Amino acid sequence: MGAENGETTQPNQISISKDQFLAWKRQKDAESLAKQAEAARKREEDIASGRVQMNGRELFLHQPWVFDDTHHH
Repeated sequence: MGAENGETTQPNQISISKDQFLAWKRQKDAESLAKQAEAARKREEDIASGRVQMNGRELFLHQPWVFDDTHHH
């Protein structure tokens, strides 16, 4: 019904080149990395100030002596 002349294009579909897509993808990846870095920085500040508890991995990285049981033997 909708394609009388044989065209099968979607409405609101925009055609972009590979270079345009790659530029968009690089920008999105950079934005994502910036958000992750900001979240990690904020988490470090929150841990340092005592606002949030460390998870096990963070505790191991910041205070590895907690996991050293050589003095118990």
